[in-house]
Amino acid sequence: MTERRGLTAIDGTIALIAILLIVQMWLLTATLEAYLAGHPEPIVPAAIISGAIFAACAGLFLFIRRIDTEVRSEEERRSAR
Repeated sequence: MTERRGLTAIDGTIALIAILLIVQMWLLTATLEAYLAGHPEPIVPAAIISGAIFAACAGLFLFIRRIDTEVRSEEERRSAR
């Protein structure tokens, strides 16, 4: 049961990471388009938001690693019995 919950949490987190990366790619595209059109104003806010998205993805990755470690250690305890 623990393994199933762990996999569900990991699947949901990976889906969220994928959505965040799509948003980040869109942000890069929109910012580059604005810059090439002669509007440099959105560069700094876009860089800040992109950094926040990167930090969120890194945090979600650490969450996945923690869940994976917990599930694996639970499996090892059960198999040792």
